[in-house]
Amino acid sequence: VGSVVAEMLTRCGIGKLLLFDYDKVELANMNRLFFRPEQSGLSKVEAALHTLQGINPDVEFETYNMNITSAENYDLLLERIENGGLEKQRVDLVLSCVDNYAARMTINQACNELGQMWLESGVSENAVSSHIQTMIPGRYACFDCAPPAVVASGGDENAIKREGVCAASLPTTMGITAGLLAQATLKHLLKFGTVSNFLGYDALGDFFPSYGMAPNPECSSRYCRLRQEDWQDRPEEMMERYGLSEEKTSDDTGTMELHPDNEWGIVVEDASNGAVEESPKDEVVDTQGASVADLMASLKSLGAQ
Repeated sequence: VGSVVAEMLTRCGIGKLLLFDYDKVELANMNRLFFRPEQSGLSKVEAALHTLQGINPDVEFETYNMNITSAENYDLLLERIENGGLEKQRVDLVLSCVDNYAARMTINQACNELGQMWLESGVSENAVSSHIQTMIPGRYACFDCAPPAVVASGGDENAIKREGVCAASLPTTMGITAGLLAQATLKHLLKFGTVSNFLGYDALGDFFPSYGMAPNPECSSRYCRLRQEDWQDRPEEMMERYGLSEEKTSDDTGTMELHPDNEWGIVVEDASNGAVEESPKDEVVDTQGASVADLMASLKSLGAQ
């Protein structure tokens, strides 16, 4: 998912991308998207850099071939989130496209600590369902707010998913998920449309569930609880900080209109031109007392003529 999102954003002319990964390209990856057989053996960030620079040389890139879950690399991750922007400012958004619980929790911890908005994504091991999730520290539930059942019950977190192991892999599901994640990124950065708190995808039923996830007041993350206090004490300031100029929630979808106005002139129009389509009315036919059998006989006689 991450490599395809990077390609989409590069083609859209994103200003700068910081890429973190420590895996290498393998021939087993070829049933997916983006990477090519001749790149086998290269680190994924190195292979991605070569491809992305060829697509759009105007985009600035930083690559880090490292495991973010290690203690020594965690501080570097924090520092680049805070100072990795185009003008050495904080980055606008963090995108999580990892495949293991430890990496998700590392990103969760870093963004809670910094109060950094991020978008999370994931594809199921059977490759027929996926999701993207908007994570605003203190505003929405973080990963510590609602841990997986295995972790909540005191089990081994490694039982959730073995790192680097994928039971099934469909480029279709990954492509759809990457498209949803890139679209949400553009809507947030360019300030148009609605970005859902949680948007799922069920390939078997062509179903896209969407709903809100409130934070847990008793979350085990101290930073998450601190961010919740920020939202309770200074809601208007926090709305401005995250660029949430107006909020509209729905009990059915849990969606939020992040940017009703935008400087890019992007608008969403109704193709019906405001006309309300009337429901079709049931047509009433006067049979003048004839039964169904009589009517069928009449139809047959018409056909005979």
